[in-house]
Amino acid sequence: MQLKFEAAIYNEEVLAALQEGEHHKDLSDSWADTHYFDVYAVSIEQAWEKMRRKYSADRGFVIKAIEAID
Repeated sequence: MQLKFEAAIYNEEVLAALQEGEHHKDLSDSWADTHYFDVYAVSIEQAWEKMRRKYSADRGFVIKAIEAID
């Protein structure tokens, strides 16, 4: 059974660029702020795995938290 989780994600490369008065070459400035996404998975571990694949740390994404939603 799929459960619903909420992931909180921002991009540290965008945040660093904005702090230096620059803009990221590929992502909008809004990625400096936390974005919230629903993710459906059978477990919290699978939710983390899905989000790590989609929002890779290699591209500057930071997954702050993933929590179950009732």
